[in-house]
Amino acid sequence: MEYLYDRLKEYSEEDYYPFHMPGHKRNRKRMDAELPYAIDITEIEGFDDLHHAEGILKRAQERAAEVYGADETYYLVNGSTAGILSAVMGCTRKGEKILMARNCHRSVYNAVYLNELQPIYIYPGVCEERELNGPVSPEEIEQALEVENGIRAVVITSPTYDGVVSDVERIAEIVHKKNIPLIVDEAHGAHFGFHPYFPDNANARGADVVIHSLHKTLPALTQTALIHINGEIADRGRIRQYLHIFQTSSPSYVLMAGIDECVRLLQNKGYELFQDYVKQLKWIRRKLGCLRNLSLFETEDYDRSKIVISVKQSRTAVGDSRSVNKRRIFTGKDLYEILLHKYHLQMEMAAGSYIIAMTSPGDTHEGMKRLVDALEEIDSMLISDIDGSGEISGYDISDESDTIYGKNKIFCRACRAEELEYSKNGRKTVVPLAESYGKISLEYAYLYPPGIPLVVPGEMISSETAALIGRYRKMGFEVQGTKTAGMIEVYIYG
Repeated sequence: MEYLYDRLKEYSEEDYYPFHMPGHKRNRKRMDAELPYAIDITEIEGFDDLHHAEGILKRAQERAAEVYGADETYYLVNGSTAGILSAVMGCTRKGEKILMARNCHRSVYNAVYLNELQPIYIYPGVCEERELNGPVSPEEIEQALEVENGIRAVVITSPTYDGVVSDVERIAEIVHKKNIPLIVDEAHGAHFGFHPYFPDNANARGADVVIHSLHKTLPALTQTALIHINGEIADRGRIRQYLHIFQTSSPSYVLMAGIDECVRLLQNKGYELFQDYVKQLKWIRRKLGCLRNLSLFETEDYDRSKIVISVKQSRTAVGDSRSVNKRRIFTGKDLYEILLHKYHLQMEMAAGSYIIAMTSPGDTHEGMKRLVDALEEIDSMLISDIDGSGEISGYDISDESDTIYGKNKIFCRACRAEELEYSKNGRKTVVPLAESYGKISLEYAYLYPPGIPLVVPGEMISSETAALIGRYRKMGFEVQGTKTAGMIEVYIYG
């Protein structure tokens, strides 16, 4: 069987001289860096063309489809973003309606903008105890499809950035009754389906289009991903057409070889790889489940590769250690920075009341143990606030959820917010983010990661969202998406 990396390595050792791109000419002696110049080529004889794959790349993509149980699979070298844009635009025409979960990644909103779609939002449930969005309700999707005529595609994210999994199989059944394609952003679930410890991937659960970010949870290079297409409902030809548009015309052979090697690993050594990985995960989750003041997030329908540590019930003493009744709110940002600066452990992200540590089969027992030891030590120095006693100071984040998307009134189509700029019924202006409530947004506002908009153009910003953004900024989080830091462009009637 022929693999791309093997062929590139073999070619690099032959005497062909490159009178072609890239400009480093595979001359490692010229370069003062240990980068893979020797296997970095362009579309030359014998190496196929990703945009018209007929040889080694065609076979590589077919191999990926077989491993992931998809009808057809295509390499993504511009990340999952290129796949999501292609999927949404390939399944819709300009101006049509799309039903989408409000906690979708910003790339879905970009597709809505580009195709001038009318978004109908489904708001995920809420896990109040952990201050996280829950799964998308199949019943709410069914209801929305009954109420709204003309919806051309349904888009959900499962698992979410936080690891919450929706009932993709049931949602697919509901959507297919209307002959509508279901697009699943499963970017964070590329490891699904390779061990019973994890859910099956969305290909096996009935989704029409599935996007996987290999680099997020598997041993693969940054920017590498896959898009899978199944069944007859999704317009395969249009999706392929948009892949040609959104993917670079000069795809990196280093990245493509990285995808092929990741698939090879899954195909040849997947069982062994995941047996060891799951053993490590069971160990670390058992240890972290014993924390007293910090707490490990875990539900039945959850991606257990995500280590989500909540600080919601934790406080830390302020000032003299004898002043035990004087307490300060302990935030996710606090935990994140302690782990980073004291223990040299870099977390994936921090929210107001929790942190996320992402794991993968590439993790070592030594790394897992370092995280356990650090969290146990931090846990021992915190104070539980379960009884609510003690004087509290610092940032009060207890009243509002960190990542709940559903508090903003939908005022108009997100893609048509620019029409407000030319309306004679009001005016546009710029206001501080924390004072934006009651006004109609003309910009996005989000934290990155995870890149899920807190505010979307065309939405009337609620007081809860404005207050939440204000608290994030006080805690040191950077709110992105607006032209001016700390400000947002809005529309005001009258």
